[in-house]
Amino acid sequence: MRRLQISLALAVLGLIVTLPLFVLAQSEPHPRNIAKLYVELCASCHGPTMTGGQAPSLLDNEWKWGSDDASIAKSIKEGNLTAGMPPMANALSEQEVRAMVIYIREQGAKFAREKTTFTKPDANRIVKSEVHTFKFESLAIGLDVVWAVEPLPDGRLLVAEKPGRLRIIENGKLLETPVGGVPAVSSKGQGGLLDIGIHPDFAANGWIYLSYSDPGPGDSAMTAVVRGKLKDGQFVEQQTIFKAPAELYRQGPNHFGSRFVFDKGYLYFTIGERGQQEDAQDLSRPNGKIHRIFDDGRVPEDNPFVGKAGALPTIWSYGHRNPQGLDKDPATGALYDVEHGPRGGDELNLIGKGKNYGWPVITYGMNYDGTPITNLTAKEGMEQPVTYWVPSIAVSSIAFYTGSKFPQWKGQLFLGALAGEELRRLVIKDGQVTHQEVLFKGGGRVRDVVNAADGYIYLTFDGGRVARLVPADAPATASR
Repeated sequence: MRRLQISLALAVLGLIVTLPLFVLAQSEPHPRNIAKLYVELCASCHGPTMTGGQAPSLLDNEWKWGSDDASIAKSIKEGNLTAGMPPMANALSEQEVRAMVIYIREQGAKFAREKTTFTKPDANRIVKSEVHTFKFESLAIGLDVVWAVEPLPDGRLLVAEKPGRLRIIENGKLLETPVGGVPAVSSKGQGGLLDIGIHPDFAANGWIYLSYSDPGPGDSAMTAVVRGKLKDGQFVEQQTIFKAPAELYRQGPNHFGSRFVFDKGYLYFTIGERGQQEDAQDLSRPNGKIHRIFDDGRVPEDNPFVGKAGALPTIWSYGHRNPQGLDKDPATGALYDVEHGPRGGDELNLIGKGKNYGWPVITYGMNYDGTPITNLTAKEGMEQPVTYWVPSIAVSSIAFYTGSKFPQWKGQLFLGALAGEELRRLVIKDGQVTHQEVLFKGGGRVRDVVNAADGYIYLTFDGGRVARLVPADAPATASR
C-alpha cells in the first residue's frame, strides 16, 4: 500500500512538473495563413480581391506613402489614421507583415499579367522584341523532361533527359538509342540527370561533364559530378570529379541544383540544399553551396575554407537555397547565380569567394502554404541579391549572350522560368539590373537556356521540347 502511495505521489509530482511545459507548448502561436488574415483584417476596406472598396485598390501599383517593400510594411504596421488606415502592429507579427507584403505583390502581379498579352513560343512564330526580331525553331519534341542541352563543335546536340538518358540530336534528327554507360540516377522528384558541360578544350581532349542525383544508402541521394568521353554511342573513360561522402547524403526528392561554369581551369557547380534549410549554413555539408574545383576534380588551395576544421574544402559560397542557374559575365568575369526562393524571393546573386547568401536566415519569400518564414530580408554578414522576384517566377537557367546573330543582345543575361513559362532578357550595368524584358511567355516550363558558339540561343522545356531562337530572316528548319 505504501509503495502505491509513493508511486501515486511521484506520478502527481511528475504531472505538476510537466504541466507548465505542456501548457507553454500549447500556448505557442501556430503560423497563420496570410490569405486568411487578409480576409479577416483587410478585405472589408480594400475589397475581397484587393480591387478596392472603402479604401483604394492594392493592385494598381499606386502608393501614397512609398511603393517599396519597406514603405508598404510600414503602412501596414503603423497605419495612417487620418486616411482611415488602422495600424496592424498588434494584429500581425513582424513575420506576418512581411508575408502580407509578399501576398499583395503576388496579387498585383497576377492582376497585371491578366491584362497583358505575351507571345507564345510556337514554331516559326516571328516575334518583334524591343531590339531584335526573332523566331523559334523546334529541334526535337516528345522527349521527357529535358534538363539540359549542350551543342558540340561538330553541330550535334547532347540532351539530358531527367530519368537518366543522355540523347543525341544529329543532323536535325533525334537518335533513337540513348548513349550507353551513363551513371545511374535517382530520378524521384527533382532528381535525375541534370546538367551537361563540355570542357573548354573539348576539341583536343573530348571531356564531357555530367551532374546527376547520385543514389545513396537508405533512399538518399546527393548531386555528383562525373566526366567521360563519347565513343561509339557509349560514355567511356569515366572519372568521378565530385562525390560527397555517403554519410552526407540526404533523403527527399528536392533541390539538387545543378549547373556548371568553366573558367580558367576551374569548374564551378551548384548543389541545392536538398530541402534541408539549415544545411545551407552548415559548412560541413555540401548542399546549399556553390563549389569550386579544378576541372580534373582537385581542390584549389586558395578556396576560402581550405584548412578550416569541419568545412568542406570545395565550397566557394554558401547560404543558397536551390541554385539552378550559373554563368560568368564575359565582360567582367563576375559569377552570377539564380536560385529559387520559396513562395516569392527568387534571387539573382553576384557570387563572391567565401560569402554567405543568407538562406534560410534571410529571404524575400514565405512558405508555400502562405505562412511566414522570417521577417528578416537583410542581416550583417549576409549578401543581398542583385535583384529578386516577388511573386516567384521559378527561375531556372541563365546565360550571358556572346554571339553575333543578335548583336544588340550581346553581353546581356537571358533567364528561363519554370512557373512563369518565360524567357527574360536582363540588362546589367555596374552590377545592377537596369532593365528586364519578357521575350515570350507560355508554351511550357523553360528548363535550360544556352548561349551557343554558333550564335543561337538554345532552350529546353519540361514538356520534352528542344528549341532555339534564330533571327527572323533565317531559313526555316522543320520541327522534329
